Amino acid sequence: MKLLTTLAVVRASFRKAALSVSIVLFLAYPAHAQIETASVTGGQVEGVINDGIASFKGIPFAAPPVGDLRWRAPQPIKPWTGVRKATKYGYAPMQDPRIALLSTGGVGISEDCLYLNVWTPAKDRGEKLPVMVWVYGGGFAMGATSTPIYDGNHLAKKGVVLVSIGYRVGPFGFLAHPELTAEEGGSGCYGIEDQVAGLKWVHDNIAQFGGDPSRVTIFGESAGGISVCMLTVVPSARGLFQRAISESGGSMAPAKHDAEAAMMVPTLKLAEQNGARFLKKLGVADIKAARKLNAYAIQSASGPMGTFWPVADGQTLPADAYALHESGQFNDTPILVGTNSDEGAMFVHGERTPASFEKLVRNEFGPAADAILKAYPHATNAEAFKSSKDLFREGTLAWPTFAWASLESRTGRNKAYVYYYDHHPANSDGANHAAELQLVFGNFLRLFGNPTTEDMKLSDLMDSYWVNFARTGDPNSAGLPEWPAFDTGKMSTMFFDDAPSARPLPNLQKLQAFDVYFAWRRKDARTLK
Repeated sequence: MKLLTTLAVVRASFRKAALSVSIVLFLAYPAHAQIETASVTGGQVEGVINDGIASFKGIPFAAPPVGDLRWRAPQPIKPWTGVRKATKYGYAPMQDPRIALLSTGGVGISEDCLYLNVWTPAKDRGEKLPVMVWVYGGGFAMGATSTPIYDGNHLAKKGVVLVSIGYRVGPFGFLAHPELTAEEGGSGCYGIEDQVAGLKWVHDNIAQFGGDPSRVTIFGESAGGISVCMLTVVPSARGLFQRAISESGGSMAPAKHDAEAAMMVPTLKLAEQNGARFLKKLGVADIKAARKLNAYAIQSASGPMGTFWPVADGQTLPADAYALHESGQFNDTPILVGTNSDEGAMFVHGERTPASFEKLVRNEFGPAADAILKAYPHATNAEAFKSSKDLFREGTLAWPTFAWASLESRTGRNKAYVYYYDHHPANSDGANHAAELQLVFGNFLRLFGNPTTEDMKLSDLMDSYWVNFARTGDPNSAGLPEWPAFDTGKMSTMFFDDAPSARPLPNLQKLQAFDVYFAWRRKDARTLK
């Protein structure tokens, strides 16, 4: 009996000791393990853990494109020794420094801009979470991963690994020139090549952060959304993503040979001519001399937004994305695409009269002019001004998106989901360009005022759809309004407004008028080859 009592005491002592060790271990480590370091291409990086999300900022994914590497495809990273602190954003690309001061979070601008950022909720590397890769907008002339609205914490908390990638813009990203074409077989798409290099980095390294390289969604807005559309036909991007989301961006028009309305992508010949003029403006005789110029001298000569754009060089970017989608020769994935109701408000200013609107349409839209004038009310100055804004919306953003979704639903192997964002202040005509970004990222900036209850509800709905799509290729899940796949017979679209629901496209007649215009332009482009 005495022996049994002694054994009981010993067991109790062991239990107390084990409990003490457990408490010590519990206090010594976080409640949840978190990925704080990662071995990536180039070396080891260390991030920061905050509120259950590990963030890694300023990870280089290519060599700095400076000196002799200016206007070349992105080159491999130079390895580093030791552990690199990944706690601060890398530089924003060279762009107008006044705009950068307001929009980039104060990181500064530099040609040395090929960095990316990762936010991950993963507790270990084997979780295989869906990955979302953000491509910023800015008219291919500005933009940065460090823009505060693009912080990835909120989306990461929804269960994805969020990555944002930097790329060159303006003349640094999209200058074409005969000498540059001779060097690499094409020119004018360095910024797109940067995006592909970032996606290759994601493919090779994202498992280190608990991400699944076979479930990558690329998403972007404006020029970022246009980039996403372009990547569906870039041969070197094949297999690097499995879903695509484009907010206010598509690229389905044929390449322009001159200054055709609503066409942005120049042919290589046109871009090379523009590039030769640009070098004369810089006061240099050749590319070798231009590579020696100070980056700020090049930037100051760059001109307004739209001067430099990705080029249909036939190597990185084919000339006719529409034809490739029509024939099934593209990177076919599920797509989620849409536009806002008042996209043109940011770009169209000044007065319009019925006469000036009709003159504009007849001068620029050829045999489609009658269909466009019929679709766009312009009997009064107010109607003419609103129709001018809508003309920009359809021609530049909504028709490319509509064409993309229509082609996917008709000729693709996957489904297209289309939205129409119309959540806006009561005193406006509609939702401005980029108005949805706060809601998608869940980051409401003081600059735009405090979010309303309706803002927060719609934000939760939208980012739930976006994350569901990244997870499965379908935005739907229990508890959300049903979002039907796009069908060219029903034209079903998810409206994001005060009562989100699926309805037919509200601007269908306008889009169909642009069908007529772009069909004419495609035929015209073929005769100009």
